[in-house]
Amino acid sequence: MKVAVITVAGISSRFNEGIEEAGRCLKAIYTEGNLSDTLLFHLVKKCSYADRIIVVGGYKFEDLERYITEQIPEEEKEKITLLYNEHYADLTSGYSLYLGLEEAFYLPDLEEILFVEGDLDIDNKSFEAVVNTDSNVLTYHRSPIQASRDVLLYQNGKGAYKYLFSSEHGLLHIKEPFSSIYNSGQLWKFKDMEKLKTANRVFYEKDKKETNLLIIQEYIDRISQGEIEIVCLERWTNCNTRGDFRQIQKYWEAER
Repeated sequence: MKVAVITVAGISSRFNEGIEEAGRCLKAIYTEGNLSDTLLFHLVKKCSYADRIIVVGGYKFEDLERYITEQIPEEEKEKITLLYNEHYADLTSGYSLYLGLEEAFYLPDLEEILFVEGDLDIDNKSFEAVVNTDSNVLTYHRSPIQASRDVLLYQNGKGAYKYLFSSEHGLLHIKEPFSSIYNSGQLWKFKDMEKLKTANRVFYEKDKKETNLLIIQEYIDRISQGEIEIVCLERWTNCNTRGDFRQIQKYWEAER
């Protein structure tokens, strides 16, 4: 069984900045016209190859539930399991991924899990390249790395892949020799379910306040470099603002 996990629990603070509570929305289902032009709709369509799509929500959960019920086509909707993260406001992205993985582990004959953060737009060809790769996948994109906003992926002198991120959006320090450095694409594929279960358990026991990078780092530390493929995402947009969303809309229109 192939599973895709999409996390959309966050409060979308930058996306809703300066807007009164009554006008705030869940970023993943925001639209400026066409109800199928949302980040979630496009990600679900990209994940339609999967046997099960696990969506983890939290903020504005009833709106998310209603959107899935009313707007997602039946073919994809019947694959969706919707989970509620009750800690969406007091914990970070790690707990949403933890919940999504725990749900996936109950499924029979589980062979792989694809994970994508729900505030991203990725071009179809690159997404398909990740889907079609028969190995663990780490991704990167071509934008210049800015420590204040980006997740850094590098390969150290021993060949191990490491993630680095500033939760305070400050400077980053690589404290060891490295051979390559990338701007992380926040799209992953995991193939070893037993090692992924171990990584998820370590996250829960070690620090539930950490981001999803703790789970991912614990996982890739347990597999060999030869089991990992690095895939470049040709077009990658992290939707932080409504201006970002309008740029993404232009990409969708060009792809039609």
